[in-house]
Amino acid sequence: MGMNVGSSSGSGEPEVMLDVNTTPLIDVMLVLLVMLIITIPIQLHSINLDMPPPSTTPPDKDPVVHTVVIDFDGSLYWDNDPLPNQAAVDAKMVEIGQMPVADQPEVHIKPNKLVDYGAVAAVMASAQRNSVKKMGMVGNEQYVK
Repeated sequence: MGMNVGSSSGSGEPEVMLDVNTTPLIDVMLVLLVMLIITIPIQLHSINLDMPPPSTTPPDKDPVVHTVVIDFDGSLYWDNDPLPNQAAVDAKMVEIGQMPVADQPEVHIKPNKLVDYGAVAAVMASAQRNSVKKMGMVGNEQYVK
């Protein structure tokens, strides 16, 4: 009863083993991965906003609201009245921006879903440039499928 340990070419020298032991490589890679995960700082994806403190008292009066509608072709309407160009929007925004913040009316921007974003950005930039503080986007329900 003999045991065959390996094939031998008869020369007496052992054959070269071609299998690589990957266990230490895997161990080192796992240790490096764990160290990387531990040392990466936690990313906080938040935006800091200056929000007013909560108030339980209702406002004294309903706010005045102006709606700027931007149609699919870029034409502008201020409270359903057509405006000839962007300069007319700028004039309206200057008028609102000169008021004290507490007395400023709300400006609701309602773009059509087919309008070029440049027209919407021009209205928002005009509001920002002229210190309009109460501005919002409305009509977002048209984008829901």
